[in-house]
Amino acid sequence: MLIPLPLPLPVSTHNNPLSPRNSPLLCYVTDRRALRIANPADSLAALTQKIEEVVAAGIDWVQIREKDLPAKEVVSLTRQALRIAAKYSAKRSSPVRVVVNDRLDIAIAERADGAHLGEKSLPIAEAKRLVDSAFRKEVVRESFLIGASCHSLEAAKRAERDGADYIFFGPIFATPSKAAYGEPQGLGCLAQVCSANSVPVLGIGGITPENATACCNAGAAGIAAISMFQDARSLNGVLATIRQAFNSSQ
Repeated sequence: MLIPLPLPLPVSTHNNPLSPRNSPLLCYVTDRRALRIANPADSLAALTQKIEEVVAAGIDWVQIREKDLPAKEVVSLTRQALRIAAKYSAKRSSPVRVVVNDRLDIAIAERADGAHLGEKSLPIAEAKRLVDSAFRKEVVRESFLIGASCHSLEAAKRAERDGADYIFFGPIFATPSKAAYGEPQGLGCLAQVCSANSVPVLGIGGITPENATACCNAGAAGIAAISMFQDARSLNGVLATIRQAFNSSQ
C-alpha cells in the first residue's frame, strides 16, 4: 500500500533528466554500514553528512540504498537527501537527482526523482503503472525515473522492453559488495549490453577512478559506485579525475 502523499516538496522542472550529456553520469549508492565511524548508532547522521559531502563535491545522482532500514527512517533519509539536492541544484546547470532503491512507495510519497528496482523487486511495468496512477498529469511524472539492476544481457533487454528508463549493469569488476551476483561481467559484456539497449546504461561493481573511463568507452552513460565515492579521501579529486579522463578519451 502506498504511503499517503505529504505536502509537495519543490519539484524540478527539468523534463528530460536523461538527455545526452558531455560528461559521464556519476551516481553515489549509499551504504551506511560500510561507513568508517566509531559508533554504529551514529550511522544515519553520518550518512546524511556523507550525502551532503558527495553532493557538494559535484555528484550527479544519489541512490538511497539502505534495504534493512525501517520505512520511517528511509522516509527521513530520503527527505533529507532531497533537501540537500535542492540546495546544491540551485548552483548547478543540471539538478542533483535522488532515487530510492526498491521502495517505490517512499519514492512517490517524498517526490523523489525516481525508484531503482532490483531483479526481485516489483515488476517494472507494474511500478510504472503505479507511478502513472499516483502522479497522473503532474509535471513530476515526466521526470520520475524507473531504473533496474541487471546482471545479464537478457535481463537488460527485458528491463528496457518492460519500460525501464535506465539500467545499472554489473558487476563489471570484482568487488565484495557484488560477490552475490556472480563473477565479474567484464567490459566486453558491458559493451554488448550498451549496444543492445537504447536506454542509458551505468556500469557498477568494482569501479575505480582508473577503470571508470573504460566503462564509458564501452558505451556506458556513466558509472555507479559505493566505496569509490563513500571512502574517497579527496572526492573532488576523484570526480575531477574521472571527468578529465573521460574528456581526454573523446
